Amino acid sequence: MQSTDNTNVADNAEQRSRTLYYRGSTTIFSCRHDPRFQYCLYVPPGFDRDRHGYRLVVAMHGTGRSMVQYRDAFAEFARYNRCVVLAPLFPVGPLGDGNSHGFKYIIEQDIHYDQVLLAIVDEVSALLAHDFGRFLLFGYSGGGHFVHRFLYLHPEKLLAVSIGAPGSVTLLDETKNWWVGVKDFEAIFGKPLDYAALRQVAVHLVVGKVDVETWEITHQPTGKYYQPGCNDAGKTRIDRNTALLNSLRGKGIDAVQDIVPNVGHDGMKVLDYVKDFFLSVLQSTR
Repeated sequence: MQSTDNTNVADNAEQRSRTLYYRGSTTIFSCRHDPRFQYCLYVPPGFDRDRHGYRLVVAMHGTGRSMVQYRDAFAEFARYNRCVVLAPLFPVGPLGDGNSHGFKYIIEQDIHYDQVLLAIVDEVSALLAHDFGRFLLFGYSGGGHFVHRFLYLHPEKLLAVSIGAPGSVTLLDETKNWWVGVKDFEAIFGKPLDYAALRQVAVHLVVGKVDVETWEITHQPTGKYYQPGCNDAGKTRIDRNTALLNSLRGKGIDAVQDIVPNVGHDGMKVLDYVKDFFLSVLQSTR
């Protein structure tokens, strides 16, 4: 009898721990693949009763690393649209040098941030015992940098992507080297661009109509990420967002754009447009 009681207590404690830390708005986890990187989740209360049809929404932070805020901002959407939210954290300076921009350009010395994200997605699928299939990916500002370059690398993993106001863009220009263009894409990443797969992803771009400051996005010749032609996509984030839109469309990718009235550079104020786009994608695929 004592053994049975102890087992019941242990089972109850495990269940309470799972409910407290692994469901709802979760604690923050280190990635098993590379503990330099972390993530948190929102797992809706109905998930364990019926997991059928659940999709994964990945919300990528920007330079400010506001991963919890983005997780929380998508929580209600996820609860009522059968989604789990994953918010990764790529902290400043994982190599000890204080660099805050490495994740935006995918590769930082030995770190391939696209592979880190894929490892986190696999870890979450195992943790929740659910195959989410192709996922929805959003990023704003520095996150917008990351997500459109991730799109080029792994279109087969994505159901939809929303690209928010990146300060610098990689155009599908085969006359310029990475990261300004994609001339040497295969040499750097070991595989060619898959335009057929890119055309299967629902693509959304968003930027505020008064997002016009240029001090943070104009590359100087002495800058770490300066490349010839790196400022040619336009002066403002609106210009660069639109240049990216036109570049995608020029390759037959059916991208759409929202320029949001009365909004500057503020990711939280464009989320209604992102959610509307994601909802339309979910409704069309279920």
